[in-house]
Order: sequence, then C-alpha cells, then structure tokens
Amino acid sequence: MVKLILSWDIKPDLEQEYLEFVVQEFVPGITKLGIKPTDAWYTLYGDCSQILTAGVAKDASTVQKVLNSAEWDELQNRLLDFVDNLEQKVVPARQGFQF
Repeated sequence: MVKLILSWDIKPDLEQEYLEFVVQEFVPGITKLGIKPTDAWYTLYGDCSQILTAGVAKDASTVQKVLNSAEWDELQNRLLDFVDNLEQKVVPARQGFQF
C-alpha cells in the first residue's frame, strides 16, 4: 500500500466554500479515482500547512495513474480555487500520522 499525502492552506475568507467543495466534490472525486481517504488534520497553531490530508491506494502505479489523469487535474485545479501552497507526495503507507 502507498499513501498520497497532500497539504495546503485555505485562502482567507473562503473557508465555507472550501468546506463545501471538499465534502461534495473532492473527497468523492478522489475516492472514485481509487484513493481511499484515511486522514485529515487541521493545524490551529504552528508554522506548517493548515491542512494535511492523506489517502491510500494498493500500489504506486495506481497513484501515478490517478495523478496523471484528467480527472485529477480537474479536481486539483478546483481545489486551487480555494487553497494556496498545495504540496503532494507519495510514500509507503504505514499506520499513524505521516507527513
């Protein structure tokens, strides 16, 4: 199993629109593409990304196929309407918090 880890900061004054997008489009979209959401962290204090989220897939080739798809590009572009500093990485999945 591999884990896709994403982090970002929500743009000021777009919190409600961001939340609606994540719940109604982003999470269902990545699930449909083959990424199973596993983690979502919101940072209240500190010098790091405001949001850290992750999902798992059966192998690295599945994640690469997702990341190279037109559907992922569309989801990512929509996400960028609401967030800044988007970062992503793929790592071997393990239990617990990973960043």
